Amino acid sequence: MESYLNENFGDVKAKNSSEEALQRWRKLCWLVKNRKRRFRFTANLSKRFEAEAIRRSNQEKFRVAVLVSQAALQFIHGLNLSSEYTVPEEVKAAGFEICADELASIVEGRDVKKLKIHGGVEGITNKLNTSVDDGISTSEHLLNQRKEIYGINKFTESPVRGFWVFVWEALQDTTLMILAVCALVSLVVGMIMEGWPKGAQDGIGIVASILLVVFVTATSDYRQSLQFKDLDREKKKITVQVTRNGCRQKISIYDLLPGDIVHLNIGDQVPADGLFVSGFSVLINESSLTGESEPVNVSDLNPFLLSGTKVQDGSCKMLVTTVGMRTQWGKLMATLSEGGDDETPLQVKLNGVATIIGKIGLFFAVVTFSVLVQGLFSRKLREGSQWMWSGDDAMEIVEFFAIAVTIVVVAVPEGLPLAVTLSLAFAMKKMMNDKALVRHLAACETMGSATTICSDKTGTLTTNHMTVVKACICGTIKEVKSSLVYSDFLCDIPDSALAILLESIFNNTGGEVVKNKDEKIEILGSPTETALLEFGLSLGGDFHKERQVSKLVKVEPFNSIKKRMGVVLQLPDGVFRAHCKGASEIILDACDKFLDSSGEVVPLDKDSISHLKDTIENFAGEALRTLCLAYMDIHDEFSVENTIPIKGYTCIGIVGIKDPVRPGVRESVAICRSAGIAVRMVTGDNINTAKAIARECGILTDGIAIEGPEFREKSEEELLDIIPKIQVMARSSPMDKHTLVKHLRTTFEEVVSVTGDGTNDAPALHEADIGLAMGIAGTEVAKESADVIILDDNFSTIVTVAKWGRSVYINIQKFVQFQLTVNIVALIVNFSSACLTGNAPLTAVQLLWVNMIMDTLGALALATEPPTDDLMKRPPVGRKGNFISNVMWRNILGQSIYQFVVIWFLQTRGKVVFHLNGPDSDLMLNTLIFNSFVFCQVFNEISSRDMERINVFEGILKNYVFVAVLTCTIIFQIIIVEFLGTYANTSPLSLKQWFGSVLLGVFGMPIAAALKMIPVGSM
Repeated sequence: MESYLNENFGDVKAKNSSEEALQRWRKLCWLVKNRKRRFRFTANLSKRFEAEAIRRSNQEKFRVAVLVSQAALQFIHGLNLSSEYTVPEEVKAAGFEICADELASIVEGRDVKKLKIHGGVEGITNKLNTSVDDGISTSEHLLNQRKEIYGINKFTESPVRGFWVFVWEALQDTTLMILAVCALVSLVVGMIMEGWPKGAQDGIGIVASILLVVFVTATSDYRQSLQFKDLDREKKKITVQVTRNGCRQKISIYDLLPGDIVHLNIGDQVPADGLFVSGFSVLINESSLTGESEPVNVSDLNPFLLSGTKVQDGSCKMLVTTVGMRTQWGKLMATLSEGGDDETPLQVKLNGVATIIGKIGLFFAVVTFSVLVQGLFSRKLREGSQWMWSGDDAMEIVEFFAIAVTIVVVAVPEGLPLAVTLSLAFAMKKMMNDKALVRHLAACETMGSATTICSDKTGTLTTNHMTVVKACICGTIKEVKSSLVYSDFLCDIPDSALAILLESIFNNTGGEVVKNKDEKIEILGSPTETALLEFGLSLGGDFHKERQVSKLVKVEPFNSIKKRMGVVLQLPDGVFRAHCKGASEIILDACDKFLDSSGEVVPLDKDSISHLKDTIENFAGEALRTLCLAYMDIHDEFSVENTIPIKGYTCIGIVGIKDPVRPGVRESVAICRSAGIAVRMVTGDNINTAKAIARECGILTDGIAIEGPEFREKSEEELLDIIPKIQVMARSSPMDKHTLVKHLRTTFEEVVSVTGDGTNDAPALHEADIGLAMGIAGTEVAKESADVIILDDNFSTIVTVAKWGRSVYINIQKFVQFQLTVNIVALIVNFSSACLTGNAPLTAVQLLWVNMIMDTLGALALATEPPTDDLMKRPPVGRKGNFISNVMWRNILGQSIYQFVVIWFLQTRGKVVFHLNGPDSDLMLNTLIFNSFVFCQVFNEISSRDMERINVFEGILKNYVFVAVLTCTIIFQIIIVEFLGTYANTSPLSLKQWFGSVLLGVFGMPIAAALKMIPVGSM
């Protein structure tokens, strides 16, 4: 079977399975008349494509609508619209001068003329009773007034499907419908022949079994639906920086109101419709809304920002004007149906397994029915009553048909997709507690097969709590021993050089020094910016005073390609000055002068360059991040359209920033190594810094450390040779990371997990089998491209995700092993018994109960086993590993043979061994067979807790679900045998018979233990 799957469907990728592959799986299912239930846990492709088509259509409609509205505005140019707008009374009463619909029409239509009529951005700000500096008031009364007038920033969600919807879906199962028809026929014929209530007992038994199956299935589906809905809400939790009451604070996007001042940076998602207030180099990607891939430049001339779009470059302040369902994004969301996740690779493969087994079951069912009917005809011929048919004969044929249909129900392993869903849902919930938010279901199982992790350094392997601990200013190297005022520096740095240094730190920054809502000073920005600003404050600098001295003319934000940030200031005397900072060797290469010990500007000679380069290497060798700060005076006129110079700078100095390694990282890397997972560090830092940190983490051992520029220059042949040996890549660009990941996946067939936090990491995150975005430092663009969000940015959490991924994979393997054993035994027993004796020992009701044990209850018990540390001592499955391993086949076949021998022993010798005599001896024997068969499954379920270890009781009491399922199964079995015999065709058993049944089941455990000692290949 495994070879058949690999041969015909081996091209199903580990991520984002193609439409063709999914359709081929479905094509196989036409013989198995159970399609409704078979794929109830998988994506509806036609609806998915329909939703995608609607989305694209709406994007085009929005694009056309915007163009049409702009054309219409141009047509009515010159009309005085101000007199046409009247402020509604309720808006006036609340203290505002513009209504929600008017605001929506301005931004949605990009109506520059109407904006001017209202006084531009400043006029809208006043009419919304807010301030660009202080934001809105946080008074509860005033906030409620805004909500009443302008609405809240929430979108209409699709309603949660009720429990009865799932009941109705479960009832759509074709096999259950056929069984229901059998039950109806049995009821009618039985009552005609024997009256009420005796004649209705068989029919009622089947109906009760069907209802039990339906309600258990619906309950399971409903609970999973609620759980996935909760996880979906977690995915949508986004916080933004706003100014309220003059203080900067983080709030949920759902709490935004018109009048809020939002601070946006590169990689952020625009949380509502609004207007540009101030900022630099702002490029907005509107493809999610309009379908246009070209980024839009947003400035004073084009101040319109639309909800759902992404900040591709730059930073700005935005005035929120429209929220919720009045935004274009809200209107687009209202037209889309709920998508859900695509099928995971394992679900695709298991659906194929289910289909093949279903066909086999269908064949056995047809043959069994034919043999049973032929047996009835033979008996009638022997009795000479072939032309005399009674109600009992009709009932017997109905029973035969019910048994045949039930064989299909038992044979078709419907629990496979359920087991995958249960295991993934259970793992997702537990991973959430372990600080990992799963965005795509497939990531859970794929992470279990990961063979390589390409990890960032900053914030993932390190704490991301940075401080300046060394600095070389004016050629003098000093240690920074305290976060208080650095008196040593103040003594040794000339006043002129200190002024330039503080001017550089406080103006050439993406961070800010603000007051928080507790009126305390707080530094906002990236950890690197925070460390530099803290250093500047400690040198006696005043952030706000320094910013007021000069006028900021242009900003080029830092990005991971240029590895530098630059600004141009206009000084009080009118002179323009450029400041730049970034990767030390890159900035130093842009310098031709430096500040000497007296603060004078002198040319950079060989000795000075050598001294500065040695300083960079020494700092990096101590695992410090190094930044070089430089400036230059521009003597010509400079405007925002000009490019900031890249050469001719004066070096101010070099700072060394300490970013300590996270506790537990070294141990986590060692766990990965023992689990067969290679850890590679991919960072933009200096190679010496990267190597020092990598050694401290245990990543760099006997492998290669390489820089991005050198990696880029390698030929294809050279890459094939060095990529497997690379353990550290420093000074890498996003494309270097993407190239490395692509080669690892395609050329070396590794299952690759990649971490990322920046917007430029999106290509690598998408290329990887598992993209891991950082929850704290990560941008919204990176998070949207990722499969899992690491909420605490910790490498140890990545190892936890890998452990849970392996747990999902192993748990589903355990369940498949358990279920295939039941399938094989139930099929062979009923088929062989029908052929040899003319009757089936397991009735329809009994088979339905067995089906529930192995499907829903089995999935609950085995698919929710928590991970153990032993999982990380095994090699990963990898890309080519077979799902049904040799170990599983060994256990399946061994246990099946034992159970088959037990059933046949009971059928042939049961009456003698248990002294069964009298008219009801056949009923007693069949009950004994049924009871023994069920207890064989109970103890096989325990043995299936571990496919290789003999001790299967370790940790069993910690898995409350497993214990509860096992207990319920035993209790219900007792009730069925002792009290529901009328409906289940059973007879109460004596204590000796109960003991014998249980003992036969218990014997399966030493058999399972002995099987585990038989060596087999790992594949």
